[in-house]
Amino acid sequence: MTTPPLVLDAAAVARLLPQVDVLHEMRRLFAELGRGQAVQPPQTLTLFPEGQGDFITYLGAGGGAFGAKLSPYLLRTGGPVITAWTVLMSMETGRPLMLCDSGRLTTERTAATTALAVDLLASEGAARVAIIGSGAVAQAHWRHVQGLREWQEVRVFSPGLAADDGKQARWREICPGAVFAASAEEAAREADAVMLCTSSGTPVLDVSAVPPGALVTSISTNAAEAHEIAPEFLASAQAYCDYRETTPASAGEMVLAARDHGWSAEQLRGDLAGLAAGTCEGPEPGRPVFFRSIGLGLEDIAIANAIYRAASA
Repeated sequence: MTTPPLVLDAAAVARLLPQVDVLHEMRRLFAELGRGQAVQPPQTLTLFPEGQGDFITYLGAGGGAFGAKLSPYLLRTGGPVITAWTVLMSMETGRPLMLCDSGRLTTERTAATTALAVDLLASEGAARVAIIGSGAVAQAHWRHVQGLREWQEVRVFSPGLAADDGKQARWREICPGAVFAASAEEAAREADAVMLCTSSGTPVLDVSAVPPGALVTSISTNAAEAHEIAPEFLASAQAYCDYRETTPASAGEMVLAARDHGWSAEQLRGDLAGLAAGTCEGPEPGRPVFFRSIGLGLEDIAIANAIYRAASA
């Protein structure tokens, strides 16, 4: 008899997640990646026939496990359907360990990766943060960054937030001092860090509103060439990403900046792997900083592995 793999749905994952220090897991895996102790292949985008959507495969190997997350983007009337499932396998036995719903895990590892970038790239004296987006992903971003600096001002903007009493109440619960801005540009004014936390495929912030020396972080979505900031911003910003070997070929604004604005991946100052391992320099003062994550398979493997350990315990 062999032990069957665990199968965890979204509810089971949600019960186990409080036992996992997601930011710690992201910090550890990026340091391992920077030291050559983990492997991150490029993600692959597969288009469905007849323009019905696509799916991205996120692969990774490290921490004693390997596996993949599959994230489809299904075009449907009324809006796209996006799901995600991760399979985790043992590097010792080659057997599957777990299949789990990755929806909540994707939210948490995305936010924790941004938080790690804020910790490593924002100025030590950063005191004002702007959050563009107000849903679950944006709320997770705030939860993971709130203890990283002595934030004195938190501004939040998303379309419709001003008229959504329920969402405002949720923000008051997690950030009592949050100010709800009238626009993304108002939120970003005088900010030390601007976190773009949307699923938009087109820019959500006028780059002229970004203060000199501010850090802008971006996640975007898995739609083709999606980008939350104008590609030309890369020409003036000090650009970093999660992993320089794979991200520039997939991140929408980087692809477009290279195609249309004379930018190239050689202009990247570094990535989270190098920053976490101490092998690349941080940004210089006085110029804006841009950080882009696309979501790495290693992030999914690391957090799935942590969930597996919690479930096994």
